[in-house]
Amino acid sequence: MRFLVLILLLVSSLSFAESKADAPKLTAPPQVEQLLQLSSEISSLIDESEKAKGSSKDVVRSQILNKNDEVRDILASLIAKKNSDKKLLLEQVNKQVIFVKRANKYLDEKSIIDQDALDKAKDADKLVALKSLEETRNFSTMIIRQEWQNYQWLEKLGAPSPQAVKDLTSKVEHRLEFMSASLIFDSEALELAKKQLKSGTEGETGSLQLTQVLTERLVESDTETLEQLIDVADQIGIDTAEFKKVLFEQTGNVTNDLLNSKVIWSIASGWTTDFKDWLLANLPQLIFKVFIFVVIIFAFRTLKNIVRKMVKKAVSAKNLKMTMLMQEFFISMSGKIVFGIGLLIALSQIGLNLAPVLTGFGVAGIIVGFALQDTLANFAAGVMLLIYRPFDVGDLVEAGGITGKVSHMSLVNTTIKTFTNEMLMIPNGKIWGDIIKNVTHEKVRRVDMVFGIGYSDDVEKAENVLNEIVAEHPSVLRSPEPTVKLHTLNSSSVDFVVRPWAKTDDYWDVYWDITREVKMRFDREGISIPFPQQDVHLHMVEKAIESNKA
Repeated sequence: MRFLVLILLLVSSLSFAESKADAPKLTAPPQVEQLLQLSSEISSLIDESEKAKGSSKDVVRSQILNKNDEVRDILASLIAKKNSDKKLLLEQVNKQVIFVKRANKYLDEKSIIDQDALDKAKDADKLVALKSLEETRNFSTMIIRQEWQNYQWLEKLGAPSPQAVKDLTSKVEHRLEFMSASLIFDSEALELAKKQLKSGTEGETGSLQLTQVLTERLVESDTETLEQLIDVADQIGIDTAEFKKVLFEQTGNVTNDLLNSKVIWSIASGWTTDFKDWLLANLPQLIFKVFIFVVIIFAFRTLKNIVRKMVKKAVSAKNLKMTMLMQEFFISMSGKIVFGIGLLIALSQIGLNLAPVLTGFGVAGIIVGFALQDTLANFAAGVMLLIYRPFDVGDLVEAGGITGKVSHMSLVNTTIKTFTNEMLMIPNGKIWGDIIKNVTHEKVRRVDMVFGIGYSDDVEKAENVLNEIVAEHPSVLRSPEPTVKLHTLNSSSVDFVVRPWAKTDDYWDVYWDITREVKMRFDREGISIPFPQQDVHLHMVEKAIESNKA
């Protein structure tokens, strides 16, 4: 940077050399005297720099730069005052204008040289070349600021230069467009470099990392230069909304500029335009893909129904002897498998890569497996229930502590409808891990009943009455033969067991009818049905009575 600045000061030496001869001899205010003194000192330093050699020349030229900054500070102060010598100030400002023009010319040439050097530099030297280009850009922006300030000073001094302002405005707009395009290009190159680094081989890693670092530095340099130019353009009065939008889109940095309505509108317009362009470019293909997707889904949905009907017909064959639960399972799974395959094919047709999706399902399956261990246990129990078939839909069962009819079963749970018309969903793990009692599995059931008579009643008569009641009931089966036997001499009664056989559907009718008929016939035949009773003998009372008599 110092080398660049010293060269710029060298090309401007002619501007300051004139200050020796033109310095007025009259008494002037302190700031004016200081301005003249600085101009004289700069001229002397320029003469000294031409004679100096080596590092001494660099030191002298650095002094010239510092004194020129002081000159500009004094000019700004004097121009702000209304009673200053306009002729002197115009003379000094015009010298600054000449300096800026020569500096701009040199910097434009230097920028081209630096850009060319960066493009041709080897990877190891690119960072050095990039640093030189950054310094040139930064100094160029600083000179543009000074040029704009010079034209403002001339206007205040009554010597405006509208054409020069117009040329500067055009120049800044051109640079804004160039740097904006450069930022977009380098940002895209950075994204490409990152993708290449991820997919590169081990031998390419070093080179790709260096490329990424260089591209990141380029993006940072473009961003910094564009921000500086936007700041200058705002001072000049140039509309910078479009360039601020580019900054936001490429860097994602949120600044106060985003609160500007023009910037917001520019961003929204840009997104809308991009969406319209994408829609126009991709709409025909998108419509065709959606059409293919719908056709495939419809075709496989129809195929699913056909497969379900075929599987239903196959599993319903009598020789297979499948339960309703197993039939429903195979029918349901066949339809789901066919439709699932169709859905995957349809998704692949609209451009979805199924490999990551299937891989993701595999990883997710492991995670879900750990999280849903109980559910998987129920699933395994459901499979075992389907294999061993302890009950079917419509069976009356006692399972999992619940009694009722099986309404529905899945691989995870079983739905049972109780006698009180309640629907209960019981996990299959609880059913499989407990005793399962299928009440209605067999077509014929034995009805077990116990009837008691008193010890004073006729046993043979009671036995004959019970045999008659059982034999007369129309729903009692003749084979197997019913059983009526004296079973137990109980504490309060003589108990008979009555065990007729009936169809499963008639079980409760037989039970209730025979119980009712036994009560009525025993009453007519004078046979008692005892209730529990105990005889209590009070020996202590008897002894007390005997002692009293004695």
